[in-house]
Amino acid sequence: MDLKALIASEFQLDSDILHLNHAAVAPWPTRTVRAIKTFAEENAARGSQRYAEWIAHETELRQQLADLIGAPGPDDIALLKNTSEGLSIVAHGLDWREGDNVVISDQEFPSNRIVWESLQGFGVEVRHVDLAAGVTPEQSLADATDRNTRLLAISSVQYATGLRMHLAALGAHCQAHGILVCVDAIQSIGAVRTDVAEMQADFVVADGHKWMLGPEGLALFYCRPELRERLTLRQYGWHMVEHHTDYDRNDWEVAASARRFECGSPNMLGVHALRASISLLLEVGMATVESEVLARARWLFERIRASDPLQLITDDSAKRHAGIVTFRHRHTDSETLFRHLQQHGVVCAARGGGVRFSPHFHTPQETMAMALQIAADLS
Repeated sequence: MDLKALIASEFQLDSDILHLNHAAVAPWPTRTVRAIKTFAEENAARGSQRYAEWIAHETELRQQLADLIGAPGPDDIALLKNTSEGLSIVAHGLDWREGDNVVISDQEFPSNRIVWESLQGFGVEVRHVDLAAGVTPEQSLADATDRNTRLLAISSVQYATGLRMHLAALGAHCQAHGILVCVDAIQSIGAVRTDVAEMQADFVVADGHKWMLGPEGLALFYCRPELRERLTLRQYGWHMVEHHTDYDRNDWEVAASARRFECGSPNMLGVHALRASISLLLEVGMATVESEVLARARWLFERIRASDPLQLITDDSAKRHAGIVTFRHRHTDSETLFRHLQQHGVVCAARGGGVRFSPHFHTPQETMAMALQIAADLS
């Protein structure tokens, strides 16, 4: 595979923008745009005549996602609307008891904070842990758990600072103490290799519109098979039962597979798009994707450290970062820096007390260099 040629054919951003925002919403590959156009044109010309083929694409997407995260198979993947829905299925599906507690970090995106705080009305304590309080972030989280901790919820990579968690260490601690682990993996799946067995995660959820290069409105949800029946369902509909295409059947039972978490009709437009995007990641290979993402992050680290006006916020230690690089300007506030970058065509985000760059495996070095020069030139 000629990676350079593949990238050139798949990513054709306008020349007047410098896109460094995959941690927010990613640009689509050419094959994804083509898949959406083909699906729309087919629908316009033939309606739903080929719906059986659409279902086959949906099944293929489940297998792709299972491969992407090391899940046993397609039956272990539910296709939901977004990360928040997946987290809510866990939060409001477990049988909480008054006095239970949930441990989260003090750096979580609101999706992975609000959903747990919503349980406080049921007598559940939410412990917000300062990740810098202990010898390691993992130790800080482990020290906050006790015999009443039912679940630890953590992002694989923190959205603002880019801090990458050592999930295997957390998983081992939680398994040893009978604590469930729920991972918001939206900032890692598609950027670095993911293995749900290695991290010993009970639940993993992530939208497809960031590092997976897909559209908004479609997310993967993984639940360890033996835990599916422990989650009380709060939504019901035709799609989440066994024999779901036998519409005349009056008796029903909840599907044994992860489809039990999908109450209604699938997002077929999103399925076609995300299937195409994931096919690119799998074609390149996640080992290569990860290597390229980390190489770009390290390149940015080196340049930021060498730049007098710029100051790095993200931890650049080995295995402590993925694709997010957050920095500030020593001589001006971050809001001004962010506006300056936007005005010069740099697509990025204001996060973590600084500005966040998030290049993917396809991002040209020239793009990063020009964006850093624009940041450094601000007086």
